[in-house]
Amino acid sequence: MPLDPQVAAWRARRLAERVTPLYEQTLAEARAADLAEIQAGAGVPESVAEVLDLTMPVDDGELPLRLYRPAAPAGGSEPRPALVYFFGGGWTLGQIETCDGICRTLANAAGCVVIAAGYRLAPEHKFPVAVYDCYDAVRWIAGHAGEWGIDAGRLAVGGDSAGGNLAAAVTLLARQHGGPALAAQLLVYPNTCYAAGTPSLAGSDDPAMFNRRSVAWYWGHYLNSPEDGRDPLASPLLAPDHSGLPPALVITAEYDPLRDEGERYARRLQAAGVPTELTRYDGMMHGFFLMSATLDGGRRAVDQAVAFLRTRLGTAS
Repeated sequence: MPLDPQVAAWRARRLAERVTPLYEQTLAEARAADLAEIQAGAGVPESVAEVLDLTMPVDDGELPLRLYRPAAPAGGSEPRPALVYFFGGGWTLGQIETCDGICRTLANAAGCVVIAAGYRLAPEHKFPVAVYDCYDAVRWIAGHAGEWGIDAGRLAVGGDSAGGNLAAAVTLLARQHGGPALAAQLLVYPNTCYAAGTPSLAGSDDPAMFNRRSVAWYWGHYLNSPEDGRDPLASPLLAPDHSGLPPALVITAEYDPLRDEGERYARRLQAAGVPTELTRYDGMMHGFFLMSATLDGGRRAVDQAVAFLRTRLGTAS
């Protein structure tokens, strides 16, 4: 399929404006540019009934969490299910503000509490720090669920790009350690395998878009060594067993270097008996899920994620 016309127009604007690829910028520049571009594509953030900024203790300080609570249904006061969301950015860029817009949208539309979980970034904190930060966040939320009106028995994890990678890794850790129990995983164009060598990765060389050089730049910041890339917590596709993991929705984009490894992961989950939905959005590129204000394909993908969450978390009408 050709590029979606809206994506083609977006790409043409980037070329006309001579946008410098993130991998050619300093870390500080890339972090600022990444946030600005995501916020521009997300549009005006939706209002939610309540936003709470929280902190969670870690070994050398604390990490931020942001809780988004939608309006309660008429006459409803029961604990609500929750989605713990991990932002993208190649484990190197990103912050809670990166996913503020999508968390608000998902909370309102899915009728669940959404909690954006902060984690420490590379290269200052390399693998596996982010993985364990995210897993600890899920455990902390489950342990404090009653304080925030959350039903710990209906807890999901999700994220986009590196956030999808971290969500998948968290499900592996939760299975290994016997909890917390997870009802679903939402994986949006996730990294699933270091040095994947897939056709979509090898063929992705467009400097106006997220490409194979972008992928290599992020992995280079994240891993201590190539050997780390063979750890299933870095490359969930390499886990020897995917059975018993929570039901999944995997969303991929046609023009994304991560497309094939995301789809391989979905098929691996299916082969292991995990209820898994897989949808490739033709004509779309990496990042489209957070651009629902400017891309119709992004809006459709968000609607699919909402339907999945409502079904798996029991908020469907």
